Amino acid sequence: MLNWRDPQNPLAGGAERVTQAYLEALVQRGHEAWWFANDFPGAAPTANLGGVHIVRGGGMGTSILHAVRWYRRQAPFDLVIDQHHGIPWYAPWWCRTRCVAYIHEVLGPIWSAFYPWPLSAIGRWQERWTHWGYRKVPFWTACQATRDCLRAHGVRDITLIPYGVHTRALPELEAKPLTPPLRLVTVCRLAPNKRVEHAVRLMKCLAAAGVTAQLTIVGGGEEEMRLRGLVAAESLQDRVTLTGQVSETEKNEILRRAHFLVHTSLREGWGLNVIEANAMGTPGLVYPVEGLVESTLHDQTGLVSAEETPESLAVRLQEILLQPDKYQSYRKAAWERAKTFHWDVVLPQACAWLEAQAQRGQ
Repeated sequence: MLNWRDPQNPLAGGAERVTQAYLEALVQRGHEAWWFANDFPGAAPTANLGGVHIVRGGGMGTSILHAVRWYRRQAPFDLVIDQHHGIPWYAPWWCRTRCVAYIHEVLGPIWSAFYPWPLSAIGRWQERWTHWGYRKVPFWTACQATRDCLRAHGVRDITLIPYGVHTRALPELEAKPLTPPLRLVTVCRLAPNKRVEHAVRLMKCLAAAGVTAQLTIVGGGEEEMRLRGLVAAESLQDRVTLTGQVSETEKNEILRRAHFLVHTSLREGWGLNVIEANAMGTPGLVYPVEGLVESTLHDQTGLVSAEETPESLAVRLQEILLQPDKYQSYRKAAWERAKTFHWDVVLPQACAWLEAQAQRGQ
C-alpha cells in the first residue's frame, strides 16, 4: 500500500482508518501487508500496526523517490496498491508488478479550497491527465460519483466496493424525541474543504428563525482557531462548542445524543462519519455534493439540502421540526442501513477482489 499518510500521522483521517482495516483483514487471511507512507516529525522509520508493516520515508516531493529505493530492496510483491489523493505515486511506471489504484474522491473543486489560482488550476489539470495516464490500471473506489468522474477522465476498469465503519450499530434504537433544544453535531478534520464555517452560520440562521439549537464541533485541524474566532464574532458562544479531538467512546456518545449530524463539505469520497452517526440512531443533514448524497439518502435516512448554503440547511430543519414522526422514520432507516456497513460484511468482498487482482499478476 502506497499512501501519503499512515494511521499514526497527525493528519490521518477516514482514508487511513479504512485502509488499515483492509490491510489488517488481509493479514488475518494469511497475507503479508506493507504500507509505505510519508515521514512526519517524531515518527519512527518503521512501525507495526495490527500486523501491518509501516515504512516511512521522505515528505512532499521526495517520498516517491524514497518509496522507489525502498521497494527495489524488497523481495517481489504480488500486488501494489497506489492510493490516490490528488497526486498518486505513479507506481505502474516503477513497481514492476501487478498494480491497482485506490481512490476515495476526485478532488476537482477541492484544489481551490487549498490553493490559490493558478496552482489550483494546475492541480485540477494534472489530476485529469493523471487519470488518463492510469486509464488501463484497475481502479477501486466506494463512491459512484467518483466512478463517474474517473470514467469522464478515460478510466474504464473501475470496481465499486463499499466502505465499512468500526462503529457498531446500537443493539436497540433508543427513544430520542425531536424536542428543543435541537442538538446538532459536526465530526471531521477542521480543514478548508470541510467548510465547517457553514455549520456555524447555520446556527445564526436558526437563531434568527427562533429555533433553539446547540452545535457541537468535534475534531481538530488547521481551521480550528479561525472557527473559534467566527463563533466569537457571531456571538454564538452559547450555541456552539468546539471539543477538539475526543476518544471514540466520547465521539459515539455525542453522536448518540445528537438529533442530526451536519456535513457541509465541498466534496467527499463517501462520508464515513455519516454512517457512524446513523449507527448511533442519528440521521444526516448534508449538502448536495458528491459522496454525501450517497451516504445520506434524502428523505429516507436523513436530509439533503436544496443548495450548498446554511440558509438551505435551516429550511430543511424547520420543515422536519413540524414532522416528528417522519424524523423517527429517518432514525430507524439510518440505523438499519448502518448495519450493512459493518466491517464483517464489507471486508470479505474487498479482500476477495484484492486477492483476485494479485493472482492476475502471477
